[in-house]
Amino acid sequence: MENACTKIGIMGGTFNPIHNGHLILADTAFRTLALDKVLFIPSGNSYMKENVLETKKRVEMVRIAIEKYPQFALSLIEADRQGNSYTSETLECLTKENPNACYFLIMGADSLFQIETWFQPEKIFLLAKIVCTVRDNYDMDKIRKKGQQLRKLGADIIYLDMPKIELSSTDIRAKVKKQLSILEDVPAEVAAYIQREQLYCEK
Repeated sequence: MENACTKIGIMGGTFNPIHNGHLILADTAFRTLALDKVLFIPSGNSYMKENVLETKKRVEMVRIAIEKYPQFALSLIEADRQGNSYTSETLECLTKENPNACYFLIMGADSLFQIETWFQPEKIFLLAKIVCTVRDNYDMDKIRKKGQQLRKLGADIIYLDMPKIELSSTDIRAKVKKQLSILEDVPAEVAAYIQREQLYCEK
């Protein structure tokens, strides 16, 4: 029975750096979908992004950020992997480790429009439900139309309606370079770590 499985959310990404938007999204999914926990999975070698901070420091920022949240957990399944990190392979490994779990892959509407270009998207759809956050800069009709297309490939999509979060890691890195405060953008402990380690500063 599906309702007997452990419901685990997955928040993946480079987290370069992790910010309050990630935490709000994960908590919203946790409460709305009655998940048992949310796994934060920092990527190791990200084949889709360049100039990413070293894995060890991104992992440490995630660890610091989620420390106060008992419903969140850190997974090093991608950080410890050699070579590229693929969501399909991560889900395959997690399913082998915990076959009684049901996985919920949490993503923004932007990722929904890109997921067909990811490695083995059909395997992703087979191993996890897709939880798509509805951003108000995306037209809902277009999102649902895209969702219908993906359902034909086997996707099971849940739409998570929540307010738009005006935060991005790119903007936060730019703020740090300009020596502007990021205390409203990231947990205070993460801001302190970034300052202490002199991350994202101009060399």
